[in-house]
Amino acid sequence: MPSSSNPSKEKPEKPSEKTLEPASGPLVLVVDDERPIRRFLRAALSTEGYRVQEAGGVADAMAKVAGQRPDAVILDLGLPDGDGRDVILKMREWTNTPVIVLSVRGQEADKVSALDAGADDYLTKPFGTGELLARLRAALRRAAQDVQEPVVTTGKLTIDLARRRVTVAGKDANLTATEYALLRALAINPGKVLTHNHLLRTVWGTGYETESHLLRVNISNLRRKIEPDPVQPTYVLTEPGVGYRLRDPDPD
Repeated sequence: MPSSSNPSKEKPEKPSEKTLEPASGPLVLVVDDERPIRRFLRAALSTEGYRVQEAGGVADAMAKVAGQRPDAVILDLGLPDGDGRDVILKMREWTNTPVIVLSVRGQEADKVSALDAGADDYLTKPFGTGELLARLRAALRRAAQDVQEPVVTTGKLTIDLARRRVTVAGKDANLTATEYALLRALAINPGKVLTHNHLLRTVWGTGYETESHLLRVNISNLRRKIEPDPVQPTYVLTEPGVGYRLRDPDPD
């Protein structure tokens, strides 16, 4: 007769009363083919006040993105009817809804591929719930901002996009056209990682994707003009092996 203490026979804990209360916050679509992961994320997100929808594959995800119009998507890459990258590419044809990839694939190439496809962030399993929630909040804040906002401020750095003026502690930073183009690309996507390839295509055009030295040199020059300490940058941050991001703007 099996022992009653066998963990595999124990019933899963019931969610707390807080998770059962109807949520009224942003709607998050969780796309993962593993039901236990979806169940865990539903509980974690609901506890924080988010509404949650679930999908187990590419087709299901696309139907719910179109039908439910979620405020954000948490997406696994390994899906039974396709790759999660397909979801990102299809979504980016018509929506800028934030996508946070949550995957066991931790290789640099996988991260670059997902971010190049249009993902906003990338976490590797296993993950910390606190970090996921923080990144979700940041992605939703960025989505709520109008990307045409003429002024982006983070710390003592101010980028006036309408006037093409950059100041540090109130003093003009005399940037070259290339340095400004790089900073502008980062400023209209504050807090979001932009891959090396994306920045090379945006600033120099197609055909420059292999010219990584151009990017490194100009980022270095840009940092010398805007950073308090270019060796330990506080504004233009490096995502090792992937790309760069501008530090999240200061809250109002």
